[in-house]
Amino acid sequence: MSTIDLRKKLVQLTLEKKKLTGVVARVGIVLDITGSMQTLYRNGTVQEVVERILAVACKFDDNATLDVWVYDNHFSRLPSVTERDFSDYVHRQILNDPQIHKFGRNNEPPVMEDVIRKYTEEDPSSTPVLIIFINDGGVVKPIKKVLTASSVQPIFWQFVGIGQSDFEVLKKLNTMEGRVVDNANFVHLDDIAAVSDEALYDQLLNEFPSWLQAAKAKRIIRS
Repeated sequence: MSTIDLRKKLVQLTLEKKKLTGVVARVGIVLDITGSMQTLYRNGTVQEVVERILAVACKFDDNATLDVWVYDNHFSRLPSVTERDFSDYVHRQILNDPQIHKFGRNNEPPVMEDVIRKYTEEDPSSTPVLIIFINDGGVVKPIKKVLTASSVQPIFWQFVGIGQSDFEVLKKLNTMEGRVVDNANFVHLDDIAAVSDEALYDQLLNEFPSWLQAAKAKRIIRS
């Protein structure tokens, strides 16, 4: 059995545990490509993250497709990835593409606004969206304004902090006020490569169920 098939089985077990079986969602991943991320791109860690999150998309998304963005102080919306073309995706679509801005500084709001634009303007749907947002620190404070504005949209932001930054901004997401629903969560994984698939999926999907309930109650999502 292939690694992706094994991971899909683990995602399925997580969905059953969290009572998410039968839920359809669009899934996207936003990848930090600031200067401090260079080693993780070069050593294959980011490729592995894409493959692990693709398994989540395969179980949630009718098209088994993972939408992909990268960002530093610029951002790029990349071709979506599927089981047919995930092999060597990071090298093919990111590292080997000279048009993609790489290894600059942090600026999250523009890429977040593009995520919102894709799912609410270009391809609007009442289907919930799960965004896995990978970051290794230095998030700018204006993301709070974007999160507040997008709390009326069917988008849940699961931030994943990797490495040893203090993640000052992300740690405060759960206590942010002014949102229609709590539409974001943060988990810190010091070494994401050392976290088992089971533990990763459990943490990534920990608050998504409660957000779904709250979003349905506010008719952000119509079940």
